Parts: sequence; C-alpha cells; structure tokens
Amino acid sequence: MKAFLQHMTSLTGQRDHALLDAALIAALEEVTAARGVRKLEVLRVRDEVRLKPSSCQLHVCVECAASECSQESEPLDAELAAAVRHQHQSSAQKTTPDGDRILWLLVWLDGCFSACLELRNPVVGDSKVLEMAHAFIAIYTNHRNLLDYSQRDSLTNLLNRKTFDQNFSKALRSLARQDATSALPLEERRHPDAGRNQWLAVIDIDHFKNVNDMFGHLYGDEVLLLMANLIRSSFRPQDGLFRFGGEEFVVLLQAAELNDAQRIFERFRSNVEQHHFPQVGQVTVSIGFTHIGLNATPVVILGHADLALYHAKTHGRNQVCYYEALVAAGELKSEVSNDMMEFF
Repeated sequence: MKAFLQHMTSLTGQRDHALLDAALIAALEEVTAARGVRKLEVLRVRDEVRLKPSSCQLHVCVECAASECSQESEPLDAELAAAVRHQHQSSAQKTTPDGDRILWLLVWLDGCFSACLELRNPVVGDSKVLEMAHAFIAIYTNHRNLLDYSQRDSLTNLLNRKTFDQNFSKALRSLARQDATSALPLEERRHPDAGRNQWLAVIDIDHFKNVNDMFGHLYGDEVLLLMANLIRSSFRPQDGLFRFGGEEFVVLLQAAELNDAQRIFERFRSNVEQHHFPQVGQVTVSIGFTHIGLNATPVVILGHADLALYHAKTHGRNQVCYYEALVAAGELKSEVSNDMMEFF
C-alpha cells in the first residue's frame, strides 16, 4: 500500500507529459516486476491505426536521442487489434514464439484508443497486482485528461501556444545546464544528450486561406488534423510539437548537426507534398528554422525562424529556409538593438 501511495503521489504531481509517462512506467515496472515496459502512442494515418513508441524505456537512451533513430511506427498485433475493436477493453496479451509473455494495458481518452503500455513478462499471477496496474492506468488517464485540457489544442491535439511558452523557457534552461556539463568527460555527464544542438522551426501551410474559401472550413479543419498527424509521424516523441495558431505550427527539434536538422525538416516537407488530402488534393508547407543559441531570448529566436519562414513564403513557398544561412548569404540583414529585440 505504501508503494502504491508513493506512485500515486508521483503520478498526480506531474505537470509535464513526458514526466507523467515516466512516472507511469516506473510504477508499472515496480508493481508488475516486468522485464521491460514501454508506452506506445496511437497514430492514425489514412484510416490505419499504428503504434509509435513514445520512449525506449524509463530513461532516454543515447541511440534514440540520436537524429538517426527514427522510432518508426508499427502495426497493431492481432490480439491487440481485437481488444481495440471491443470498445473500452482494458487489456490484451499474447505469447511470442520465444516464449515471452506480452501484456498490453490500454489507455482510452475521450472514448478513443489513445495509447497502450506494453509489459514484457510481467508477474501478474496475483489478481491484486493486475488490479493495481489498472488503477495506475485509471489515475494516469484522469490526470492526463486534466493536463490535456489546459495544454493541448482542442482540434489537432498538439500542444498549444501557452504550453510552447512554458516548454521553450524550459528548453533554454536545459541548454544552459548542458553547456555547463559539456566540458566534462562523457562518462561524467548527467545528461546523455549533453552538448547536442536544438532547433526551432515555424511551419506554415501554403495558401491555406484558399482551402477554406474553396472547400469550406470543415475541409480546412480536416487539413489541419491530417497535417498534425503528419507532424507526429515525421518527428520523434521527444521533440516538441505545437500548434501555434491558425495554420501555423512550431517544432522544437533536437539534432546533433545542422545537416541532420535540415534533412529532417526537408523530409517532413516532402512527406506533406506527397500526401493526398481528401477533396483538397495536394497541400504544401513552407518552413523557416533557426538554431537555438544559449544567449538569445525566446523573442529573438522565434523572430529569426519567422523571418526565415517569411523568406520561404515570398520566394516560391514549399521550401525549407535556414535563418543563419540567409544572413550569411546576405539575403537577410539584422542589427541588434537591445537584448529583447532585433530590427531587420
């Protein structure tokens, strides 16, 4: 009972989705003595339901923090798909050819299958253990609903502008901590991704007003929903994905090098261009991104990405523009006025 109360306190004390997920995984690992627990997010693309790992394990591994680790989505197992078809079924299980037992605990949010916790070889012979695991899922679901209500955009379910403001400030503080540890030997660093770069991108749907004018706002909303799905499938769970307002989205990306960030954003642009939007047909996006520096303020960083986006929009659209490259090429010029603002 003491362990249960401690984990319940940990779950309900979180105000961050990633930390809430980590607290749930920790609780299930301890209670069920599972050999491994991972959270799988539901991804819906072209009427197909797939699962995408939200993290490898409780602690983010170096491999999955690397830009080359794509965290590809995977189809539902037959046993799990059958449980989903029976609305609100709480669990499913199977035995693998290797003899491992897999137990899925399903998470339902607003009547929809939202995620599941996959436990490998859990010890749940005692019915009380399984009841406790389901109790953790219920507490998690209730608390997640409260967080989503205040932190997520109601249409796309991406994080909203208010949450971006909070998370961006947190990201800048994290960068400062990483900079302080980057001089240490690798084995002494507390953060496995210390010293890695972060980038901010602003994504804008090209000619979105024409979509609303020609097809109506219902199809416009469908384009926004499908765009949000493409964003989720093109970036990793640990990247910050936000709807900024209207047809504009923001991504906070972790990538080792500029070439990695450029390739990731270009891949997303291509994914959108090749996607068929019902009734509307082809839709494209323009992207402006910038490096998140240690000494810059949020206003200046966001302004840089906006300027790169404006350049992309006024030079043909459907392209990715990097602010620092535009400045180096003389296509943008800036004069620093003070610590809070730059004039262009």
